[in-house]
Amino acid sequence: MTEGMSLRERKKLQTRHRLLAAATELFAERGFDKVSVAEIAEAADVSKMTVFNYFSGKEDLVLAPMEEHVGDAARAVRNRAPGESALAAVRGQFLTGVENRDPSVGMSDAPVVLRVRRLIVETPALLTRAHAFSLRSFDLLAEALAEEGEEPYIARIAAAQLIGTRNALIHANHVRLLAGDPADAIAPDAVALAERGFGLLADGLADFATRA
Repeated sequence: MTEGMSLRERKKLQTRHRLLAAATELFAERGFDKVSVAEIAEAADVSKMTVFNYFSGKEDLVLAPMEEHVGDAARAVRNRAPGESALAAVRGQFLTGVENRDPSVGMSDAPVVLRVRRLIVETPALLTRAHAFSLRSFDLLAEALAEEGEEPYIARIAAAQLIGTRNALIHANHVRLLAGDPADAIAPDAVALAERGFGLLADGLADFATRA
């Protein structure tokens, strides 16, 4: 990940990771609302101003990694191969995430990831923001489909089905992870459920937006 980065860039990335780790630890221990930015800065051994140089507020210290994946489905569709449908692209991106045990599809049982997930579920402000990311994912996917000439409302209908299916699959993974199941045990079932879930869309969307 740091290959080809300058020393300055590596140091900035290290500081970012240190801030995220310190915030997650404090939030998990005391609750999101009972931790101040100043306390996070002290735990990470940086100034309060440094925290705001990297993150706009406390919510970003939890949700920044999630926000980086808001455009995953749209990117999968934009980067799909000739002859590949939008459905196949979104399905393939999700299954690759499962195979790689990627937290963005609810497939990481790393302790820090589980702490963050519990924190989101237990904190209304964070859960609301996470739902907003889902809506943004939908908008981005609809835009990607409309850019290729699809009628805008049809693009939104298709995007709603694809994102809805993807979100339901991610939620199923999260439920099992938070119940204590290891990711390696969940993965085969996650693949099977994904095949069934995306399969429900196949008759209606199998050939939709197939790249010429």
